[in-house]
Amino acid sequence: MSIAKIEEIVGTSDKGWEDAARVAVTEAAKTVRGIHGIEIVDQTAQVDPNTGKITKYRTCIKFSFTVER
Repeated sequence: MSIAKIEEIVGTSDKGWEDAARVAVTEAAKTVRGIHGIEIVDQTAQVDPNTGKITKYRTCIKFSFTVER
């Protein structure tokens, strides 16, 4: 029998939402072992009010990993 835990974090990037998700997983993997899946929960962006261009992408993910005994 195994137990999985789910955590939620936000990654940011100036390249895009996919890169922001990748950043989130990479950072989580530095302290959590055994990540085996993610779910994209939300995607938002910061916009420069002067240019109307996106300056930062944010992707909120839930990731699951096995709890070790």
